[in-house]
Amino acid sequence: MKNSILYCLAAASMVLSFFFEKSPSAYPAASVASTQEASLLSGLFSGDDDTPRLLTASDSVAYDKVAHRLGIDASYTEDQSLLETVASWLGTPYRYGSNSKSGTDCSGFVTRVFKEAYGITLQRSSRSMFSSVKHVQKDEMQTGDLVFFRRGPGQPIYHVGIYLKDGKFVHSATNGGVMVSSLNQAYYNRNFYAAGRVER
Repeated sequence: MKNSILYCLAAASMVLSFFFEKSPSAYPAASVASTQEASLLSGLFSGDDDTPRLLTASDSVAYDKVAHRLGIDASYTEDQSLLETVASWLGTPYRYGSNSKSGTDCSGFVTRVFKEAYGITLQRSSRSMFSSVKHVQKDEMQTGDLVFFRRGPGQPIYHVGIYLKDGKFVHSATNGGVMVSSLNQAYYNRNFYAAGRVER
């Protein structure tokens, strides 16, 4: 038992000495900062299969750029693959019945994102999607959950988007194509109906 602890301490000491062995003057300032950020500050993890993976400096930069483009603060717990896929669709014009980057409607956008990010084939209409997801409370929504809208009680679901975080979601709107909007905007706040989680 004592030997195991000593081996662990020795290994940790070797790893730490690797990072602090060379003087800071041996590196450009930016390189030192990015190395420290990637190696020492990162209890930041990423992985499609819930397996922790240390983020490198370039991962962090790419992650931050995508988060900035989507208008959210990255906590590095969101699914990077989903965020990158969503960001690549921003600005795509709205086109009813389509699901390509030359034009897409709301459900077409959602189906393409889930296929590209997760390899999951969703139902094509927002109503069908709603019936096939696990319903979650609004205050329990997570990045990647679907948000559904209807125009009042008893009305059918007419719109779907993908929740990001902090009350923001991404969707293909008839008046602007694929964009990020807030659930706090009066229109979406009034017409929000429910949230659902796709089993992955």
